[in-house]
Amino acid sequence: MVKNQTEGKLGEAKKRALVSIFLNLFLAVGKGFAGVLSGSAALIGDAIHSATDVFASMAVFVGIWVAGREHPSFPYGLYKAETVAALATSVAVILAGYEIGRQALFGVQRLPNVNIALPVAGISFIIALGFGLIQLRAGKRLSSPALTADARDYLADSLSTAVVLLSLVLVPFGYNIDRLAAGIVSLFVFYAGGQLFVGALKDLLDASIDRETEREIIKFVEEYPRISKVKKCFSRNAGGRFLVDMDVELRTPSHKIADLVADRLEEELLVEFPGLILARIRPHYAQGEFTRRVTPVKNPKGELSVQHLASSPWFLIETINTETRDVKKRQFIENRYKDAEKKKGMLVGRWLLKLKPDEIVAEESESVAIMLLKEAGVDIIHPSSVVSTMI
Repeated sequence: MVKNQTEGKLGEAKKRALVSIFLNLFLAVGKGFAGVLSGSAALIGDAIHSATDVFASMAVFVGIWVAGREHPSFPYGLYKAETVAALATSVAVILAGYEIGRQALFGVQRLPNVNIALPVAGISFIIALGFGLIQLRAGKRLSSPALTADARDYLADSLSTAVVLLSLVLVPFGYNIDRLAAGIVSLFVFYAGGQLFVGALKDLLDASIDRETEREIIKFVEEYPRISKVKKCFSRNAGGRFLVDMDVELRTPSHKIADLVADRLEEELLVEFPGLILARIRPHYAQGEFTRRVTPVKNPKGELSVQHLASSPWFLIETINTETRDVKKRQFIENRYKDAEKKKGMLVGRWLLKLKPDEIVAEESESVAIMLLKEAGVDIIHPSSVVSTMI
């Protein structure tokens, strides 16, 4: 399921990259033609920017296409191909900035024909800004660094076109700042290219994921049943996606339960965090000092409830010394979902999992709540095999 979702996202990203290629080509030809006819150095520089973007968009498409390939030599996938594409985009943007700056410094000063240049600059600005914003949202939604880089390139293009637009608007008022506008355009383009270059380079050098996301992953793992704590957590970026490798400590003497919890946790992490493409959990298991047991009861007096687990009015939560079996703590919690009309078993099962039980006392063995608890590695204890510690 997770693989299908990833392939779907890559497919959509490829379609968007193709649209970007043709749109950049349209902008480059339109600006270049109008720039030559009008004699505007700034618009010609902006056309060079868009022309360079055509090749950058091609690199984005190739990068996304390669990212979807599989090869035994690359067990973690080829997702970083997108990062290489983003790096190529950044270099293209920097080169465009250089060319625009060179034209601004050494080009011939001419008075541009506003009647030709102004409409083209205005239309180009609207197209670049609109598509850039759309592409940026798509890049974030699809977790695609190449599309995000492409979007930022369009936004930089719209910003540089805005400067050109302003210079053309001032021409009828006697202000010819065409070369100055071209120089300003080059600075904007240099800055955008530099930001993209640094970001892509950090990704290629295996920079870790952002700390906030890493803390969310650790919190999710430590709230899981049987997990005592996360001992180590290593993470790294992989082309806009990320990988985590964790050592966790579990409260169980059974390697089977430890493996079951680790396998289940790896699957749930991929669902909970869409940008995660690989989660590896190394379980370290040992009998914990205390065992957390949950028993269904009729009331806070502690009378055992023999009805369906999900319909039990109350639950007794006991913290028991694993060796001596002495009860260190008791707490009664009312079942908040006992009157639910739909999906009661699922609601109660998920709620009980949040209590992090090691054992659940129950008579039934095939209910929805029980199956959820079993899958999470919780031991199901029959009432007859439990020495009563209730009041």
